Amino acid sequence: MLALVLVLLLALLLFGAGFAIKVLWWIAVAVFVVWLLGFIARGTTAGGSRGRWYR
Repeated sequence: MLALVLVLLLALLLFGAGFAIKVLWWIAVAVFVVWLLGFIARGTTAGGSRGRWYR
């Protein structure tokens, strides 16, 4: 019985970790898209002086 409970807890833990990692991937993709859009929009601004590339 104890082994069954341990296996179920391990499965629950791995499922939770997998879900969290998947959510973190989607957050990372969203942040990258926002950064890329900001980088592109900054490149199209008028004016001769450009700021640092990483802003």
